[in-house]
Amino acid sequence: MPSSVSRRDFLARTGLIGCSLAASPLLTPVTFAAAPWDTRFVVIILRGGMDGLDVVRPYGDPAFRALRGEMSPGPEGGALDLDGYFALHPSLAPLMPMWDAGQLSFVHAVSTPYRDKRSHFDGQDLLEAGTTTMAGVRDGWLNRMLQAVPGVTSQTAFALGHSDMRLVQGRAEVANWSPEAELDISPQAVRLLELVTESDPALHAALAEAQVLSQVSDSDNEQLKGEHLEIAQFAAARLSEDARIAAFSLNGWDTHAGQERHLDKALTRLAETLVTLRGKMRGNTWSKTAVVAMTEFGRTARQNGTRGTDHGTGGLMLLAGGAIKGGHVFGQWPGLGDGDLYQQRDLMPTGDVRAHAAWVMRGLTGLDRGVLEGAVFPGLDMGGDPGLLL
Repeated sequence: MPSSVSRRDFLARTGLIGCSLAASPLLTPVTFAAAPWDTRFVVIILRGGMDGLDVVRPYGDPAFRALRGEMSPGPEGGALDLDGYFALHPSLAPLMPMWDAGQLSFVHAVSTPYRDKRSHFDGQDLLEAGTTTMAGVRDGWLNRMLQAVPGVTSQTAFALGHSDMRLVQGRAEVANWSPEAELDISPQAVRLLELVTESDPALHAALAEAQVLSQVSDSDNEQLKGEHLEIAQFAAARLSEDARIAAFSLNGWDTHAGQERHLDKALTRLAETLVTLRGKMRGNTWSKTAVVAMTEFGRTARQNGTRGTDHGTGGLMLLAGGAIKGGHVFGQWPGLGDGDLYQQRDLMPTGDVRAHAAWVMRGLTGLDRGVLEGAVFPGLDMGGDPGLLL
């Protein structure tokens, strides 16, 4: 009989020795301990600068059609009407049951403090660091949140996929899992590896933690096609048990040309991910879950000459889960008319994406506002509660 150890877990763990293995739970008597709250928080980073104006289309704004031509039609062109003013991109149609059930919302015209340079690298760094500058910043806001909570272990939070996410970097323990590598090895080989690694605590812990992760992840999973589906399935399995936080990224949102084709693919992956996550979570865990999907910046309000859009400023946040107040397009809509745009080209940001993430975390975990404004997002003013959760 092959061992339950899988290569994907072992390689994922051993490939990340420097950031987490020294703090493996198997070096301590604590394993699979729960966090001191019962809700679930999922963060999805949409890398590439998602065009929020195409995803949730303000077809009720009289200037929208002039800026986008026929590239982003309203309900007359197949978009799904949400509230008489905004309409959803057709590729997110699989999410309409969530909208109808009050489990899906959006926040429009939000951004990080990043302005003007329009670099993916800088924008993503600030999005995941949660700060206003990168000077001296080496960790991410989700890790700083974990540092503020006693009782958190490495099995409380998972970073999923291949991306090295600044979001979860820091002193708090976070487990890492990747769906790609596979390895079936015999019990004798496992024993040999245990002996070989016995004198190296970090590597020995890596093997032990790989065994733990594989026993959990392989127990009742079915084969799904697509890395994003495997990640969603693994996250659902862990969140249905002791894990409270999962974070991963989805790429493919940079749409300078042929936006219709590229955005359709990216939105399809996003919809499949959320549907899988919701469908695979067991018991009533979905009802306790808030998913936050965010991107580093929006795109230009006006389409360019290759039926695409370029790097912009104001963007869109997506919220899903049974814990969120669904069926709303939150945020202060700035308009798209003359004088309304940022630098006469971008959707004007009227809200800080960090403030909305902070309010979600406060609602899920009960963290003090002072901790969120002072430690998790240093210097942030959360403002009034936008009421994103039930």
